[in-house]
Amino acid sequence: MTNTDTFNHSSETVKILTYNLNGIRSALSKGLVEWLSQNSFDILCFQEVKATHDVVDLLPFEELGYQYHWHAAEKKGYSGVATFSKLPPDQVVLGCGMSIYDCEGRILRTDFGDLTLLNCYFPSGTTGEIRQTVKMQFLDDFFDYVQELRQTRPNVIVVGDYNIAHTAIDIHDPVRNKTSSGFLPEERAWLTKWFDSGFIDSYRYKNPDKIEYSWWSYRAGARANNKGWRIDYISVSEPYKDHIVAAGHLPDAVHSDHGPVWLEVAR
Repeated sequence: MTNTDTFNHSSETVKILTYNLNGIRSALSKGLVEWLSQNSFDILCFQEVKATHDVVDLLPFEELGYQYHWHAAEKKGYSGVATFSKLPPDQVVLGCGMSIYDCEGRILRTDFGDLTLLNCYFPSGTTGEIRQTVKMQFLDDFFDYVQELRQTRPNVIVVGDYNIAHTAIDIHDPVRNKTSSGFLPEERAWLTKWFDSGFIDSYRYKNPDKIEYSWWSYRAGARANNKGWRIDYISVSEPYKDHIVAAGHLPDAVHSDHGPVWLEVAR
């Protein structure tokens, strides 16, 4: 694989899935592997795996042709991201070099040729003011980290649970949630800055007016009534925009309180 050939394999396109599992062992018990065996993806980016790799039976993934890279949190049963790929990455980097976030297992980088893929789990601010402050600091630090990375790696895809709904179309009740973490004005403004800085919201790029969500509360039948939030994204840097073929959600996959989001890119 060379730096001029992003994906050196036979298919004309590559399918990337991002999925907050809210515990990989829980998702496996709900049929995740069976679902994956019927839905072909080249790269799987999981967030909130809540486990270290050694306590999970990963043989079923290997039998489907995936190799994996894992960045667990130091705290047991918390956070963590993992990337499974049928394509061998050229480089794998655990974390972003900032210990405050790396100890929570929030960012996993894999390079495929001239493409850099960041699998990310942004902090949630729903537990109170302290974590909301951490979230806002993460947003600023992450923005700077990615802008610096783009100086040498211009083709970047950033997938994961951003824990922010961007606009009113991305949340079932924007009025009553205007003071809720995940839809605060300063969080939404950050996402606007993010997309203005040279990233494409791939789902919205291909589906400008469609209303779909990627997370539903477990309370009050929210999922059954589709009262959700779109907080999981696949951002594609501007230089790579022309590679976007299709993007969407798979809300019928029920292994978590989140649903999977996917992107198909041309090689």
